[in-house]
Amino acid sequence: MSQVSQMTPACCPEYARLTRRGLFTTGLAAGAATVLGSAVVTAAPAAAASAEAVMVVLSLRGAADGLSLVVPYRDPVIADGTARPRIGIPPGQLLATDGTFGLHPQLAPLLPLWEAGELAAVHATGLPAPNRSHFAAMEEVEDANPGSDRREGWLNRLVGNLPGTSPLQGFAVGNGVVPTSLYGGQPVMSASDVESVGFAGVKDDDGSRLRSLHTLWDRTPGELGTAMRSAFASAEDFSPVHDTVDRERSYPSTDLGRALSEVARIIRGDVGVGVITVDQGDWDMHSGLGTLEWGAMQRNAAELAQALSAFFADLGDQRGKVTLVAFSEFGRRVQENANFGLDHGYGNAMFLAGAGVKGGRYYGTMPPLSADLDADVPVTTDYRSVLSEIVTTRLRASRAEVFPGFAPEHVGVMTGL
Repeated sequence: MSQVSQMTPACCPEYARLTRRGLFTTGLAAGAATVLGSAVVTAAPAAAASAEAVMVVLSLRGAADGLSLVVPYRDPVIADGTARPRIGIPPGQLLATDGTFGLHPQLAPLLPLWEAGELAAVHATGLPAPNRSHFAAMEEVEDANPGSDRREGWLNRLVGNLPGTSPLQGFAVGNGVVPTSLYGGQPVMSASDVESVGFAGVKDDDGSRLRSLHTLWDRTPGELGTAMRSAFASAEDFSPVHDTVDRERSYPSTDLGRALSEVARIIRGDVGVGVITVDQGDWDMHSGLGTLEWGAMQRNAAELAQALSAFFADLGDQRGKVTLVAFSEFGRRVQENANFGLDHGYGNAMFLAGAGVKGGRYYGTMPPLSADLDADVPVTTDYRSVLSEIVTTRLRASRAEVFPGFAPEHVGVMTGL
């Protein structure tokens, strides 16, 4: 048996339960599109105009190790191998080094974006206080409103700040479960893939089924009738996306590759979508994170880089609208454990790519690290400060309404700041 198969990563029981419940997978299983909000839609949506900007939020579920993806290779406990004697990356193999940080070698497909100034990383980011529970940290990150008891995500608040009222303005691509970040009072869409958006039996008939559905629901009073009419309008507004070319074969044959190919089709359809969420799972590497020769980090980093490279190449004339941000619910410890892995930590790295990003450089302050068994990457930049810069510069939304009560610090990762 090979070393790779012997060291298959085993995630913590909490994350395994979340995965088994199907909340955070990226597989494109068959499913129906839904119009969702915290309540039944109470008004028929207006067709969304072409979006001026699109924000794609990629969640690296399971707590990716930012110290492997963006390595502070001059830090003493990293440089001399004290903290990571078996899973550390030799500085000579890092990419885009600047004297402080360097990228994991498997991120090589992203170098063209980096060199073009369209990709940046912000290190030592995270929540205001440590939260090592996957479920609780995901909810806290995606609510982004500490102390509030409202079931409302920051992206739902952002959708409410966009002009127009179409449910298409917020879209979750995945298994049909809307993430906490998009949940709230504003109606949004969720679908496993482009072909799932519509009504069963309508696509291939002669139009009689759709006419029958309209006959049934167009004059039906009450909230149910209103919701159905909203669903009809949303599906009809979405129809240009069905006419776009499916370029899935240009992506890696992975869950993230397939998901991002669907995201690109939605954006190329230009139907007014302003916010899109997508997940990449299995970053919970308590064991089997590996080395440069094998391990889960090699696989996930390669999948991430290949899929993102294909995604930006696929956007066509819509590329100039799209800004993507990728981050996790928390990071991992500085010190490796006995199983070639890392336990739950705190601070992490965020990636930003695309329109408006002042790329080709690293941001954030990384204090000296400790090799103590329980040492964390500190958080020196609240993750909301990074997101605020995208929200205000690209979506022209109110930072105060998207992140209530939060006073961001200046990061400077976006143009216009």
